[in-house]
Amino acid sequence: MLAFKMLDKVVGLLSTIVLARMLVPADFGLVAMAMVLIAAMNVLVAFGFDVSLIQKQNANRDDFDTAWTFTVLFSAICAIILALGAGPAAAFYREPRLELVLYILAFTFFIQGCANIGPVIFRREMRFDQEFKYLISKRLSTFFVTIPLAVYLQNYWALVIGQLVGHSISVITSYIISDYRPRFCMKAKLELFHSSKWLMLANIVSFVSNSGAQFIIGRVSGPQVLGVYTIAAEISTMPTTELVAPINRAAFPGYAKSAADPAALRASFLKVISSIALFAIPAGIGIIAVADLMVPSVLGWKWLDAIPVIQVMSVYGVIQAVQTNIGYIYLAQGNMRRVTLINTMQAMLLVIMLVPAVRYWGVMGAAFASLAAIVLMIPVNQTLIARSLQLSGTDFLRKIMRPLVAALLMGGAIMLLKSSFALDKVTHQYVLALLLCVAVGALVYGGAVYLLWRLAGAPEGPEEFVVQKVELVLRKAGIRVSLMPKR
Repeated sequence: MLAFKMLDKVVGLLSTIVLARMLVPADFGLVAMAMVLIAAMNVLVAFGFDVSLIQKQNANRDDFDTAWTFTVLFSAICAIILALGAGPAAAFYREPRLELVLYILAFTFFIQGCANIGPVIFRREMRFDQEFKYLISKRLSTFFVTIPLAVYLQNYWALVIGQLVGHSISVITSYIISDYRPRFCMKAKLELFHSSKWLMLANIVSFVSNSGAQFIIGRVSGPQVLGVYTIAAEISTMPTTELVAPINRAAFPGYAKSAADPAALRASFLKVISSIALFAIPAGIGIIAVADLMVPSVLGWKWLDAIPVIQVMSVYGVIQAVQTNIGYIYLAQGNMRRVTLINTMQAMLLVIMLVPAVRYWGVMGAAFASLAAIVLMIPVNQTLIARSLQLSGTDFLRKIMRPLVAALLMGGAIMLLKSSFALDKVTHQYVLALLLCVAVGALVYGGAVYLLWRLAGAPEGPEEFVVQKVELVLRKAGIRVSLMPKR
């Protein structure tokens, strides 16, 4: 799953870079307006059936077929609602171009809802090699359609048509890669709805948390500012939350299998948190340190307004990365009500702060409101997970401390290095400076993590795994060095 997400984000980052250089912020903002409405419709079909099917140990064919049937039916209903609302939505945003875009994306929404339910079996049975093939085919199909269209059209239609063709190909792929053939069935409707009602409510709340800022910015500030925020949020959280997503995706079935054994569940959770911290914390702090070099190098000079937004949202991404796995513990335990209540609290905090923040401080206000909401939720999340898994007050902190200290040292080294640069407004100078900072940051972080790990007595965990892999790679290259301590 981590291999998929890294490849997925490499493709996604390459796509963003190419599109950002070909299109203007207003193009991204226009499509972002439409995607907020698509996300709202997704809430109505996101019953969390996949979670229920994984969590339920004795799920049968009727369960899978009923889940697929409801997804198809509700996708059709929501697509019709979206098409009927295209005109009013365009009037609300004061953006007439939005109407036709929504008609096309409404059709895309229905097509996406017809995807095969079979690939959920890959996750349930922890056959992540098969899921890797399925997910990467979805990403590549959209990529290889959107980029040529952007080169040819040079406008927002490349994004819209890319969505339509890409999702169509992914639906076809879902039936090719899985031999499961769903059929219309309603036999398990009551049980599935009972188990998914809290998840659906949680999804509604998550929509408010994830899309509330875009909805308000689009209405108050228009597509240009919304485009800056959308790209800034994507770039800043890509190395944190997106790297964490595959770890969570792979961890959840394991949590579900050990939910009845508190000791095993606690040990698994702490191992996962260690792995998340090792990758996500330096990624987020690194983005903060190099944002002023990365934006002109990668996105271009027309995106300079995104720099401070990226830096603030990177802090948000780091915090979210080390907190997001907590919800999967509750899902594995069947405590979906708690997930919903926690998400509701965070969404309420965000909405309270978001409206005045955007009105008075624009896009930066939205970034700080998102950050403030997630910071205020830290004590709540930590208290509840400590009670649920019987964790001591320092168990969680110990798992993230070494990566955090090493990442702060890395950030300091990058800032010190940048202070020695004298750059003109020339892209290639910024590219070289960015590459140098990334290289130095990686060396400093790797060395600091290794040193801190050895000073801590070389405990078992992700650092040990990485060190063993480094030794193996060096040995294959003919370099024999002993990095592991003698036990």
